[in-house]
Amino acid sequence: MNIGNVHFDTPCPVFLAPMEDVTDIGFRLLCKQMGADLVYSEFVSSDALVRGVNRTIEKLEVSDDERPVAIQIYGRFVEAMRDAARIVVEQAHPDILDINFGCPVKRVAGKGAGAGMLQNIPLMLEMTRAVVDAVPGTPVTVKTRLGWDQEHRIITTLAEQLQDCGIQALTIHGRTRSQMYTGEADWTLIGEVKRNPRIHIPIIGNGDITTPERAKECFEKYGVDAIMVGRATFGRPWIFREIKRLTPNPSLVERGAYTDELPLTPEWKLNVLKQQVLVSVERLGEYRGILHSRRHLAASPLFKGIPNFRETRIKMLRAETVSELFDIMEQTKDLIC
Repeated sequence: MNIGNVHFDTPCPVFLAPMEDVTDIGFRLLCKQMGADLVYSEFVSSDALVRGVNRTIEKLEVSDDERPVAIQIYGRFVEAMRDAARIVVEQAHPDILDINFGCPVKRVAGKGAGAGMLQNIPLMLEMTRAVVDAVPGTPVTVKTRLGWDQEHRIITTLAEQLQDCGIQALTIHGRTRSQMYTGEADWTLIGEVKRNPRIHIPIIGNGDITTPERAKECFEKYGVDAIMVGRATFGRPWIFREIKRLTPNPSLVERGAYTDELPLTPEWKLNVLKQQVLVSVERLGEYRGILHSRRHLAASPLFKGIPNFRETRIKMLRAETVSELFDIMEQTKDLIC
């Protein structure tokens, strides 16, 4: 599969979804190490980037070790999005520039950006064309949803319109904006877009991919070119390796080059979580780094099933030093192994 000039040498590419306060450079590098084929930045506000807000500029930090990498921008004004696209390409040189037309949260969609654009399709298309024209040497992609609500699931028509604007791939989250993150993702329309003979760009499916088995099913049942994993990576960055084991590259297997035989033991997974903490601490300092890692530790399936774990979990989330946190995590080793 190709997205513009970016080639993916696997029949089942798996991408890390863009997530605010989650997919910083440290987490992206870890997921790349775990087998992610493409990683996405946190959301970058076009308005803030054009104004030169430091926190937003910091999101443009990219490491060669994480390539290919996509940076995602969002906004509600065409001129700001065009200018932001140029700034991103000039400063970060991403392999792919993605436009966020899918974020459903009120502070974004409520102001007309993100999934809010699903209520103003002419503006969405104008914005898409402007961004594509602004960065002719960089593949531009779009991430969006099925529509604004159940009565306006317009993705089958919208996909063709966005393709006509010059985008090189389309990611579809199988929910409407009104659903937010509730209910089940509906992949039927994603499959319908993919089967449309007029669609010639890659279609990436997103929503409720929480297990390797579900990932394999989405490839086989809906025919998507790639899948994107989001919240299932919380406390489980190794999900990419698990998916890869269930959907290995046939050419590598045939050549005897598929050598990922590392046992994904509970102890190994515990060490991966420790590595994630250390990466955050190195970037943000001890206290902020631990704070940044807490949502992953709280969500990790590694600790599920441990009897009377609530008290230990509270201690883990209240820890303020690495040594204190790791001591608590070590106490779980005999229970998870």
